[in-house]
Amino acid sequence: MNITFKFVFQNGVEKIFPITIDDESMQFIAPELNPPQWTKKDLIACPAENSSCSEYCPIAWNLDAAIKFFDGFPSYEQVTIHVETEQRHYKKQTSLQDGIGSLIGILMTTSGCHVLDKLRPMVRFHLPFASLEETEYRAFSMFLFAQFLRKRKGLEPDWEMKTLKDLYSDIMKINRNIAKKISDMEKLDASINAVVILNNFANLVSFDLEDEEFSRFEKLFEAWLK
Repeated sequence: MNITFKFVFQNGVEKIFPITIDDESMQFIAPELNPPQWTKKDLIACPAENSSCSEYCPIAWNLDAAIKFFDGFPSYEQVTIHVETEQRHYKKQTSLQDGIGSLIGILMTTSGCHVLDKLRPMVRFHLPFASLEETEYRAFSMFLFAQFLRKRKGLEPDWEMKTLKDLYSDIMKINRNIAKKISDMEKLDASINAVVILNNFANLVSFDLEDEEFSRFEKLFEAWLK
């Protein structure tokens, strides 16, 4: 699975970031590099309990290349972003942080972190530049289909989406820790703000699950609720 991000800056400079994901494991195929010192788990303050990861945080390790790739670029800079997948081509004129957020979301989810592993189906059907509402709908749909598959396998399903709330609580902790660590490295704000944007998505999902606020979706499903 290949996804290519091309950033075209207003001065004509182009930066291309290709992503290759293994079809079987759904993990990002990163260059064989030694893990940077800052990616050690104890420095990231990983919130995951009983993690099977090595001494290095796989999320931070994946993100290191992107952070270096965009170092020196401010988040507010306007760019034209092209996202090429095997099925279609997306294009959007937006801020740099918007495009980096989409890219970082893929790298984090395909890193091998056992917390974010559960979001891998959303990478398989990735939607670049998704709005808050689109991301929330995709997260709910993915989770409920996962419960249907669990039931078919004889496992206990969670139709109330309680474990989804717990998952996004852990994701928000990870996002905050990663953003803080990037900030501590004194990098410019493009990568930091991209992680903050991702945390806004997670926060909205958690908020609506907490308050059971689904009224805007109920209107869409009127034909199913009669």
